[in-house]
Amino acid sequence: MIESDFFITPADYHSDLDALRTVRETVFVLEQQVPIEEEWDALDPLSSHVLARDNAQRPIGTARLTPERKIGRMAVVAEWRGRGVGDALLQNLIDSTNAPGLLPTVSRSSKLASTIRPCARHSIR
Repeated sequence: MIESDFFITPADYHSDLDALRTVRETVFVLEQQVPIEEEWDALDPLSSHVLARDNAQRPIGTARLTPERKIGRMAVVAEWRGRGVGDALLQNLIDSTNAPGLLPTVSRSSKLASTIRPCARHSIR
């Protein structure tokens, strides 16, 4: 068995909101200057969320799958980028669809280079 220094779990929007906010507001609002009122939308409570945490339980990444099967709001904090967290988030969302051969798509707002690379490795467009 290969040990990892992070793990992925499903996230409940309401009970994990603080952890989701920690990651998304750090990446999108602070780093990418996305207005906070654009970062959170009506799809958030309706979507399936996943959360990456380090072994000290700190949130380090997140992504969501909307009811329309679009992946979005994928974010990994800077110090964890390039370490497989994005790939693991995507794989978890793909596995959660429970539909072999039916892959989700990426929302247009998530088509940044850091999101496109892991998506391309998973054949997601």
